[in-house]
Amino acid sequence: MRRARAGDEGAFGALVRKHVRAAHAAALVVLGDAEEADDAVQDAFVSALRRLEDCRPEEKFRPWLLTIVRNRAIDLRRRSRVRRADSLDVVGETVAASPAQGPLRAAERADARAHLAAALATLTDVRREVVLLHDLEGWSHREIGEHLGLAEGTVRAHLFWARRDLRRRLSAEWRRDDDDA
Repeated sequence: MRRARAGDEGAFGALVRKHVRAAHAAALVVLGDAEEADDAVQDAFVSALRRLEDCRPEEKFRPWLLTIVRNRAIDLRRRSRVRRADSLDVVGETVAASPAQGPLRAAERADARAHLAAALATLTDVRREVVLLHDLEGWSHREIGEHLGLAEGTVRAHLFWARRDLRRRLSAEWRRDDDDA
């Protein structure tokens, strides 16, 4: 960090390489789209490079960077309010990419993903981010707390309530699907 502040481009490049996966995961949680997450991460790294002096020495680079990434991703999401759903092309690609599963299994998986995406969309931003970072990305409660500026106990509570809400919504969806069948 000190070398990057002094203008060592190689040192900043090392910071980028070390933290790019975490940054992408954080942006992906907020945006839900890999290409948009790439854009948010790129913007965040450019911003971080310009503002290196704002990262106080006693702070760690990663939480500071992830805050910038999260803010960029939220800004991007606000600019494009339209949520993208899986198109028929994506479902077709899934079927074509996994012929061993067969079209019925691929359609079931696409349906389950759609139900999960709809259920996730009903959560608050914080709860959605907590559950995705913990359950999808494998982040610890402490890491999530540092990233979101929350106490570890608060992260645990958000995770508990998010999972409970998801269970309720998904089980209601599956019961409704069974009734329709």
